[in-house]
Amino acid sequence: MYTGMEYSASGVQGIRASIILWALAGQIDVPGGMCFRMPQNSFRINSNDHVKNPGKLNKRIGNENFPIYVKYRDEAHAISLPKSVLKGVPYNIKSLILLGGSIITSWPNPDLWKKTLNCLDFLVCVDRQLTADSAYADIILPASTYYEIVSYVVYGSLFKIRERMIPPIGESRSDIFIIAELAKRLGYGHLYPQTEEELLRHALVGSGFNIEQVKESGGIITKPTTIMQYKKWEKGLLRKDGKPGFDTPTGKLEILSTVLEEYGYDPLPKYTEPPESPISRPDIAKKYPLVFNSGSRTRTSIHTQHHGIEGLNKNHLEPTVLLNSLDANERKIKNGQMVQIRTLRGAVNMRAIVTDDIVKGAIDANHACGSPIGPKSWKSTNVNVLTDIKQYDPISGFPIFKSLLCEVEKIDNSTKSLEIITDEITEEELKYTKFSTPQNLIYLDYNATTPLSEPVKQVMKEVMEIYSNPSSVHKGGKTARSLMETARRQVAQAINCTAKRIIFTGSGSEANNLAIKGVVYADKKNRKHIITSKIEHPSVLETCKELEKKGFKVTYLEVDKSGMINPDDLRLSINENTVLISLMMVNNITGVIQPINKFVEIAHKHNVLFHTDAIQALGKIELDVSKLKVDLLTLSAHKIQGPKGVGALYRRKGIIIEPLINGGGQEFGLRSGTENLIGIVGFGKAAEAVSASLKKMAKLVSIRDFLEKGLSSIFDDYFVNGVDSERVPNTSSVTLPGYRGESILLAVSRQGIFFSSGSACSAGSAKPSHVLLAMGLSEEEAHCSLRFSLSIDQTKEDIEHLLTELKNIVKNSKNIIKFVPCR
Repeated sequence: MYTGMEYSASGVQGIRASIILWALAGQIDVPGGMCFRMPQNSFRINSNDHVKNPGKLNKRIGNENFPIYVKYRDEAHAISLPKSVLKGVPYNIKSLILLGGSIITSWPNPDLWKKTLNCLDFLVCVDRQLTADSAYADIILPASTYYEIVSYVVYGSLFKIRERMIPPIGESRSDIFIIAELAKRLGYGHLYPQTEEELLRHALVGSGFNIEQVKESGGIITKPTTIMQYKKWEKGLLRKDGKPGFDTPTGKLEILSTVLEEYGYDPLPKYTEPPESPISRPDIAKKYPLVFNSGSRTRTSIHTQHHGIEGLNKNHLEPTVLLNSLDANERKIKNGQMVQIRTLRGAVNMRAIVTDDIVKGAIDANHACGSPIGPKSWKSTNVNVLTDIKQYDPISGFPIFKSLLCEVEKIDNSTKSLEIITDEITEEELKYTKFSTPQNLIYLDYNATTPLSEPVKQVMKEVMEIYSNPSSVHKGGKTARSLMETARRQVAQAINCTAKRIIFTGSGSEANNLAIKGVVYADKKNRKHIITSKIEHPSVLETCKELEKKGFKVTYLEVDKSGMINPDDLRLSINENTVLISLMMVNNITGVIQPINKFVEIAHKHNVLFHTDAIQALGKIELDVSKLKVDLLTLSAHKIQGPKGVGALYRRKGIIIEPLINGGGQEFGLRSGTENLIGIVGFGKAAEAVSASLKKMAKLVSIRDFLEKGLSSIFDDYFVNGVDSERVPNTSSVTLPGYRGESILLAVSRQGIFFSSGSACSAGSAKPSHVLLAMGLSEEEAHCSLRFSLSIDQTKEDIEHLLTELKNIVKNSKNIIKFVPCR
């Protein structure tokens, strides 16, 4: 975790506190939380023959003050170098090789470091540019840039050869081969690759690939990856021994750190006030009232290494300091004026950027100044003269760059100010961009929800002008009542019943709750047994779980690998205490159709009421309650191109249920609350079109089959879930082994094609679908699943476009879509 907190007096403990808060909130290694990566999905570079650091830990400088840093980093601590060179404590370091580092511009108190480097007997600097340290070097060895050498880059599961763009300039060579040549002259050359070819071959040892394979594939390869797994501590994925738990001495996520305790530090994440702050040193704060920060990055350079590139510097010719507008006004400082930043230790000059983007009372000064190359202002300024090498985090030894005290004063008394173009991200860039539907949108997620049809939109707009309460007795109320009852008849006609059998609700989920709870609460025999299945919608399953807490017994029927419930299992599960059977008609994930007629016959033979969730059936297959003989049946408007927020419950004549919402007695006393007239009228209009939709539904079978055949040509080992069962024509649930469904979904959605993955449908959950798990799929297979649900207007051309995009994404991003974690 790298946040900037490292450079404060409570750096380690602050980071620990942050991680512990994630853990206490249940957000460690879960979708959307702070996740641990899957190490096997990273392309590992060969390190088997690396030479271990010589000597014991206690011989490394810094171990006496920062033993945890030295132990876990397996290196000396740079902050102890001056004491070693200048005072011989714990011993005298006399020579040094600096490779890709610039100490004078990176650490507090530049004068101390200049003195330290000057007192060395021998100093070598290896870098791609001159550094401030180079002034004290006995030998400077110029390293080539990545544009001048052949090397490699690793990103996730990808390995790519970096090709040379231009020959090395002057006497420069790869820094790798500078060190390799040194090893060779010391007699260790056989341990290091000496050519670019040897370097690539050495890096690939143990990867399962060789250089010839990489070159044949165009210079880039990706290793096979595994599906992202969460809560890795439960699966033994965080410890080297493979045991469950965390990689700590106790195996637990330690709030009280046994490591810190062992080394004599406070084991709890205790806050330490900075030694120089308005609270700890109010005396200093009188003269230096602002809180100093440094270290934030610019977009024109990485540390000091790009200051010599004119094209990058043109918009940022001078180092700058961010200052709150209120603090600036108090000091009569205008944007772009030259100011002086002062601390107890020194002063530097910078240009002021006056803004409200930094909190009042704090400043942020550019770091990485003082290099011998670049614009004059950058070369002559070193922000580290303001910092203090004696102030550091006691555990890590990291210097404090984020919480010192300073003052800022205007030194340019002219009325002119220099316009500063920082290239920083602007407020405009961060503004929310309103989502706009792609012109060529292909929507294949009709089981999730459907767009409003034009007739539904029109009638809803008209009803918006009618604001009377349907319960009112005046003319306006009667008009509203008439429209609502017309809609009730329209919904009733769609399932072949009378209007009085329809109860409007706020959603399909509410209708399921009303059906189940309404029946069991009204049962005069006080029976306490319910039968449902493992593939039901969450509004059924969660309702049953809630009833279990109240003393009810629930039997969850299994399904076979085709997603079918065995009628014999239902028959054997019924007992004298069974009050209700609730089984869905069409599954929302697979589209599998259950034999509801058989189930109803079994239920009624045992004098048990039967409820079916028919939300995914309406408009896809014929629904006739007179033939089905169900006691209760639920519907939802937004699945048939009606509005969201409206559902309905069919209740057979004579069936008694208890209301869940009490009040004004609307909906025959079973669902109190002023009715959603606009939504109900929209529902009615959508239901009116169901008959016409059913006539067009049959043509979708050929389009669905074309889709499934096309997918089989793209994905190996692909299979269709529920393929051996009768399915509604518009739904196809497929599993693509090895490819994370959510990642494919996200990639294809950027092209304006929308569908669903094999994760649970409730609240955007990233858990694997309980339906697919119930059908015998593993968690990984469920995560590798997609659901396509078509509309009656879908065309073969839509599917061809989808297949083309899938081919492109799989070809170009094969391993990325295999392991990207869920959003």
